[in-house]
Amino acid sequence: MMDRRLTELGMSTFVTGTSVIVLSSLQATEDLMEKRSSIYSDRPAVPMLDLMGFEWVLSRKTQRRLMSHHLSVSATQNVQPQQRVAAHALISRLLQHPEAFLDHIRIMLGEIIIPFTYGIDLQPTDDPYVALIEKASSYGSQVVPGRFLVDTFPFIKYVPEWIPGAGFQRIAREARVLAKAVRDVPFAETKRRMTSGEVRSSFTASALRDLEAEDSYYDEDVVKNAAATMYAAGGDTTIIALSTFVLAMLANPDAQKQAQQEIDAVVGNDNLPDFQDREAMPYVLALIREVLRWRAILPLGIPHLLVNEDEYRGYRLPANSIVFGNVMQKIYPNPEKFDPERFLLDGKLNPLVPDPMVAFGFGRRLCPGRHLAESSIWIAVVSILAVFNIKKKVDKDGNIIEPSYKYDDRMLSAPIPFECSLEVRSEMAAKLALASADDI
Repeated sequence: MMDRRLTELGMSTFVTGTSVIVLSSLQATEDLMEKRSSIYSDRPAVPMLDLMGFEWVLSRKTQRRLMSHHLSVSATQNVQPQQRVAAHALISRLLQHPEAFLDHIRIMLGEIIIPFTYGIDLQPTDDPYVALIEKASSYGSQVVPGRFLVDTFPFIKYVPEWIPGAGFQRIAREARVLAKAVRDVPFAETKRRMTSGEVRSSFTASALRDLEAEDSYYDEDVVKNAAATMYAAGGDTTIIALSTFVLAMLANPDAQKQAQQEIDAVVGNDNLPDFQDREAMPYVLALIREVLRWRAILPLGIPHLLVNEDEYRGYRLPANSIVFGNVMQKIYPNPEKFDPERFLLDGKLNPLVPDPMVAFGFGRRLCPGRHLAESSIWIAVVSILAVFNIKKKVDKDGNIIEPSYKYDDRMLSAPIPFECSLEVRSEMAAKLALASADDI
């Protein structure tokens, strides 16, 4: 066992012979996961994910390279019109049924990710592609470290389903059907449209066309896996971030008001913000960063696998250790306080304050979709704040309903369902959103 005095790296525990290292300082995290990413970028095996048929989510190097190419900052700028339309449609739905705000956020993300990935537009209601991914995600989200015994004792994956204690096999069997559909169904539809000549521009269509080049570094299976990963995992972090934003506004009405004042100063209180206004709203950008910091989506970060034995500041780090970067509570002063100002200096974003986008990974495991996620979060946040005041709900007796502010115990930690009230603050901005949504 490693020296217990290794406080700078956090702690080390052993589970059935596997070393688990939690990095609790930004310096150690940068030194190891960034500067030595070549040996810290693998993912540990997750037997339950494999049994469920979701092994393609654990992207390989070629898959990440393909995704990074199509999800660069410049590439995702082409998605902004679709993001704008989806955000305005979100406002339209919130005006009609504000109580279902979380469902509307899910639909908005589907309206961005599915057309971008496959060139398929969603149906106005009961879209089959949205329904499919929601069913599949309900299984994938169950994979939490320690929940399934097979992840600790992989050899029991061969135990038949009828054996007592092998209930995980039934869950895996049901999930495999959905995982296969997620990977195959939308991909097949894009290929069908390419053959018939009715295909729209998309990640899948573009990657398949590029595949015809003689020097291509990937094959069709890589395209299918990358597209399925974007489809399955692309919206989860963004949905959680936006639900956390709503929760944060309930808890911090002064921050909400200050962000709205900035929006009004830039675009007026009778207009909707657009992407060209982004840099003129530093407080809103700081507020979004604070949302991501305040309640980390991945409390322990994404697990990494140390492929070779390493040495750090005189300490030996065993090969095959599982390494987590858990720095969110350590690098910001007064971490429990919601304070967007911590990211600002003289009215501008302070480049010296670490960006909490670490929620999207470290080193070579940095999420390729982070730019798409960040811009989707931004357009949703400014659109909601331009049109609505987010307030705590009041019951029939006039009593304020306090949210619990609790989060579930999944690997991607989401708020426990809560209620809120959305009060229209700008009738003109609301009408603009409705008009834009009607033009879809």
